Amino acid sequence: MKRDIKKVKMNLGKRSYDITIGESILENTQSYMNLNRKVAIVTDSGVPREYSEAIASQCKKSVIISFPKGEESKNLDTYAYICQQMLTFGLQRRDAVVAVGGGVVGDMAGFAAATYMRGIDFYNVPTTLLSQVDSSIGGKTAIDFGGVKNILGAFYQPKAVLIDTAVLKTLEARQFSAGLAEVAKMALTSDAELFSMLEDSLWEKDIATLIERALIIKRDVVEEDERESGLRKILNFGHTFGHGIEALGNLYHGECVALGMLPMCSPTVRKRLSFLLSKMGLPTEIPSNYKDGFEFMRHDKKGDGDTVEAVFVDEVGSFRLEKLSLEKLFSRIEKNIL
Repeated sequence: MKRDIKKVKMNLGKRSYDITIGESILENTQSYMNLNRKVAIVTDSGVPREYSEAIASQCKKSVIISFPKGEESKNLDTYAYICQQMLTFGLQRRDAVVAVGGGVVGDMAGFAAATYMRGIDFYNVPTTLLSQVDSSIGGKTAIDFGGVKNILGAFYQPKAVLIDTAVLKTLEARQFSAGLAEVAKMALTSDAELFSMLEDSLWEKDIATLIERALIIKRDVVEEDERESGLRKILNFGHTFGHGIEALGNLYHGECVALGMLPMCSPTVRKRLSFLLSKMGLPTEIPSNYKDGFEFMRHDKKGDGDTVEAVFVDEVGSFRLEKLSLEKLFSRIEKNIL
């Protein structure tokens, strides 16, 4: 049966790679990656085991390395465990690591691949919508340390990314909605037409197109600013305050990004966004203890001393960067919440 395969090319010179999108293509992973060698497949306890096993069956020799799911596993202990398993397996510089899972798995596997023997080949197979549209491409890998999110990391591009939309059928509704928040984020800053597609509930009819459109936006940004020195900062839209909310617990990353975007929009855009978030099954009410998240924001790596460069959206499909003090940002957030 001929499948509809979409391809997005990340053009970064020698670090260029293909992002392949299709349904039920996991069984043919070997067509998109070099698996004719030793391969360490990194996953977590929340990912159906059959995904990793499907890839393992196509490798010359493989080991599946799994760790407990959740952000709390994104630490030095888990990193050390993965590296020890890779070492025990006898992984050499000519071999490879494949991440099979969401953003946490991609971060852990990517960081391990970047540092093991000073860097070995890394492939990403994202299994959540959020990781498919965002964290699986761009090369940012990191772990949490000292109570600070993503403070230890490296820019390390994958050799290829494989997105199988069929795996989304096993995703719980709340996780799926969290992924849609990242699509909305891309649309708000860069693609008014994509935002309209979301308002028309395109995710119910053609999720592959939404994924492709979101990835093209991120691809274009990364190609221009691979190391996040300028334009790439727009990908942090909703994350500055969102990370503060996330530190309070109870909410998924995508849900926190959704809430983090609201006070950064003009009143007109905020009204449209709030309606869309509700339609997508995402929260629109900022937690009453949101001020507790401000302290976390003070330690967020995106800050520069007592200032932060925040992303604002005044009109759908466009953005502006504004550098302001944390106190002024906190004041603006509070004003836009009330």
